[in-house]
This record gives sequence, C-alpha cells and structure tokens, in this order.
Amino acid sequence: MSAFTIKDIAKICNVGISTVSRAINNDPGINKNTRERILKVIDEYHYVPNNSARNLKMTESNTIALLIKGIDNQFFQGMIKIYEEELKKMKYSFLIHAVGEEQDDASVALELAKEKRLKGIIFLGGLMDYPEEEMNMIGIPYVLCTVAVNMEKPKRNCISVSIDDEKESYRAVDYLCKKGHKRIAIITGRETDYAVGGLRLAGYIQALKDNGIEYDAELIRYMKSDLPEYSCANGYQVAKELLASGIEFTAIYAISDLVAFGAYKAVFDAGKRIPEDYSVMGFDGLEITKYFNPSLTTMMQPCSQMAKHSIELLMKAIDGDTDKKQIIFDAELLERDSVADIHS
Repeated sequence: MSAFTIKDIAKICNVGISTVSRAINNDPGINKNTRERILKVIDEYHYVPNNSARNLKMTESNTIALLIKGIDNQFFQGMIKIYEEELKKMKYSFLIHAVGEEQDDASVALELAKEKRLKGIIFLGGLMDYPEEEMNMIGIPYVLCTVAVNMEKPKRNCISVSIDDEKESYRAVDYLCKKGHKRIAIITGRETDYAVGGLRLAGYIQALKDNGIEYDAELIRYMKSDLPEYSCANGYQVAKELLASGIEFTAIYAISDLVAFGAYKAVFDAGKRIPEDYSVMGFDGLEITKYFNPSLTTMMQPCSQMAKHSIELLMKAIDGDTDKKQIIFDAELLERDSVADIHS
C-alpha cells in the first residue's frame, strides 16, 4: 500500500502525526498502550516508514517547558523541584522560563515552542486571559497549573489543574468566624485583580454573610501596586497602615503566607502580640509557616499532587488525548497557633 502515509496511521489511531513518529522511533515518553496500538495498525497495513517520518524525531526536542509567572513566589519554588524530578523519571528534558509581570504569556509560549521545538508546556501562575485562537497558535499541548481565571469572563475550555480559590477562601474565613471573630480584616490582591485576589475576596465576603456578619469596606485592604505582589513587603506595608488607622479588628486574613509573614512584623512593630491581640491567618501552606513564631494557621494547597497531575494530563495530551480535563483540588486547613478562640 504505497499510498498509505503517516497521516493515515494518525487518523486511524486518532492521534497526532508526531505521536505516530514517536511510536515508530520508540520514544520513551510515549504511553505504552498508545505505542502498541499504533504499531499494530502499522503492521496491519504493512506500512513502511519513509525517511522523513523516521527523521521527524530529529526535528523535535524531548523538552517540556515550565512557564512561570511570579518566579520569586515561594509557593512555585516548591513545585519546580517536583516537576524536575517527575519529568526526569520520564526521560524528558526540563526547561524553566520566567515570564515577566508585563509580558504576554501566550506570545512568550509561542516563541519558545518554535525556538526550542518543545513537546509541551506547563503554565504555572499568572492570569490566562487570552483569546482561544491565540492559545491555539502555540501549536503544542499545554496545561494550566494554578493559573488564575478572570472571574468576570467565561471559563476557558482547556486542560487545567487548580483549587477553587473562592471556596477555599470561604473556608478560611468561616473558620475565623467559628472562632468568634466578627471584625476580620483581609489583605487581598490589588484592586484591579479579578483573578485570585478577586475570587478570594468574594469567598471572604460570602463567609461573613453566611455567618451573619456585614462586611466593612474599611477592613478590605488591597495590596500596593508599587510593591511586589504577594510579598512580605506588601503585607507589612498594608498591615502597618491598617494598624495605624485605629479601625477595630481582631483578625487579619492574608490571602498568601508571605503577605501574612509581613503582617506578623507589622503587628510586632506596633508592640502587639499574635494571637493574644490579633489573630493572623494565611493561605498556601508554605513549609516555612510552621517555623513562624507563632506557627501560622493557613490553607495548604496540595502542590505535589497538582504538579504530578498536570504532568500526567500533559503526557496524555502529547499522546493525542483531546479531553480538556479540568481538575480542582481541595486545600487543607492547617490549624496552628496564630488564631485565638475569642468566644466570650
């Protein structure tokens, strides 16, 4: 069957041409069942790979890129190691690329995919707010991991791994309410943040409402736009201003552990104690939070599971799976020493 081509094999097996090429070239990264299925069809149709098909592997690298928005974020630092270890086991090369705060993730991904001939991309962090057509232009499989979605726009139809920011934020604030706190200040994202910051703020407002507490706009404090987002410096500055304002409150809920760390220093600098004078709660579950003094009560994101699942989904997409699966994990409440029970 001389007219039979690699395209025909790909069509019959419902996979991409590059996946057929990888099966022919015995690529270690390909799913075993997918490879066997392709080779069976090749055998059935007596297909003889030509040189261009044989050499297709030579024009591809075996590299997965991790595109990180917010490379300094300690939460992401913990995930990078997991990505590196897992991809190494699968015989993939691993490339880390930091995306600047003002850079366009989609454009960076498109350029990198061409330049490095990538097999796939995992986006870590940032806000994915680009038109579907622009993302499709990247031309290779990709997965969004802990990437924020714009709460004001429809959900994107793509492979993603995340937590439900609004739901988990609700749980954090509900916990503080159940401890007797009625005056809860929040340090949330920047005022223009309609992604993680906006969603966690929405969870805060709803939890107060469900506990019969009217939210006070004076207790909603936004991160400073002239300081790095989700940083100790931002948390310190915002908490310092809150404490100096004279507004009454009993607890600070910071939507990131590093922001909570900054709030700790502001409280101590004001000559106050945690949790005797003010309770403080964080979000993320960074390893260092158990070494804070007092240890920080926080919502822990399952970063190991999230990293592993995003790799698994990417591998399936590389093998031709077209299912746009969206996995949402639960966070875990780590109850420690920074929150007081103030029931009178």
